[in-house]
Amino acid sequence: MLEQFKNQIENKFSFLKESKLLVAISGGIDSVVLTHLCHQLDLNIALAHCNFNLRGKESDADEEFVLQLAENLDLEVFIENFDTENFAKDNKLSIQMAARELRYSWFEELSEQLGFDYILTAHHADDNLETFLINLSRGTGLEGLTGIPAVNNKLARPLLPFSREVIEIYAKAKKLKWREDSSNASTKYLRNKLRHDVIPILKEVNPQLLQNFQNTLNNLNGSTNIIAESIDGFLNKAIESMDKNEVKFKISELKKLKNPRPYLYETFKEFGFTQWDDILNLLDAETGKYVFSPTYRLIKNREHLLLSEINRDKSEPISISEKDKKIETSFGVLFFDEADSILEKQNNSIYVDKDKLNFPLTVRKREEGDVFYPLGMHGKKKLSKYFKDEKLSLLDKENVWLLCSGDDIVWVINKRADNRFKVTENTKHILKIILK
Repeated sequence: MLEQFKNQIENKFSFLKESKLLVAISGGIDSVVLTHLCHQLDLNIALAHCNFNLRGKESDADEEFVLQLAENLDLEVFIENFDTENFAKDNKLSIQMAARELRYSWFEELSEQLGFDYILTAHHADDNLETFLINLSRGTGLEGLTGIPAVNNKLARPLLPFSREVIEIYAKAKKLKWREDSSNASTKYLRNKLRHDVIPILKEVNPQLLQNFQNTLNNLNGSTNIIAESIDGFLNKAIESMDKNEVKFKISELKKLKNPRPYLYETFKEFGFTQWDDILNLLDAETGKYVFSPTYRLIKNREHLLLSEINRDKSEPISISEKDKKIETSFGVLFFDEADSILEKQNNSIYVDKDKLNFPLTVRKREEGDVFYPLGMHGKKKLSKYFKDEKLSLLDKENVWLLCSGDDIVWVINKRADNRFKVTENTKHILKIILK
């Protein structure tokens, strides 16, 4: 195995030879073998061990084993203890997910602070198959069936081509010592159940299972590349505009497709959406219909789908005194200056009769029942009706801010001024307000 591992490093991981490496070691057979192989090749490694304090004395014994191994091999070692159960409770995570988050966060912290180029983990071919079956059983897209990546940012997994059987044969032949995690024998967790009950049967049925599985992964990864190219071509046609608030997709481009559903899936999966029937129905829904993910919203607006992040901004109203000349807001900077006359009018500025204002002014979001008197019109108008007439999308409406004097709207900012505060021939003090 050492010769095969050496070839693996030479052919696919040559960048590791000149890198500073951190080996994630539990004390189990896989990470112990990885450590010995790297040490045999004189790679520049240090060890990192997590004590999750989940198995009492057994966890402490694992820690002692790793410390002794590091001493025997004359390697630097880092140990971190975690209160995993409380972390899981506080963050509403399973124990497994909590341990994973704690582990990788610490590895990343170590690599940043101490200049490690890569973090090596001991994932192998059987782990890859287990992950594939877990994703398959839970329901996944193609990306969940393409296997554990050999390199992912700073994570590198040079043992991926090797089976658990090959690793065990090497460990026993070299008379290596390792720790057995008693929890691995339990079939309480899905991964262990697959490892002990399902995969042995599959291997019995097909002794070439791992080799054939690797061929399948190669084919699936090739298909993924083709799909990515197709999606990129589609998005180039479908995206009409994009800014910090929203991405606008042309529904007409989706309707040209024989089967738009997979395109919708590939386009919106990364934003947390799972309701694919509902999203498909948006194509023919009436304006204003929408679908939520935990963090994003997809809105039907006439001939477009609008993707935007859910606005969780609970901004308090902003108070503006008569002395204020400049107010910074989340949507820009408001400037207040007295003027001698009205110059060219623009959407980002208004001129008002200062004597008609009641200070302090307020900048706020819209509220139910808001009305104003649009400049240039007679009578009042509901703000909701004005938005509808202006054909504002739901997202546009949410991003509108109002400048108010008491309960009266002075300016639908960047949209329309209120007629009640306009400058007339009787105006003595003109106030110019600009948004930049």
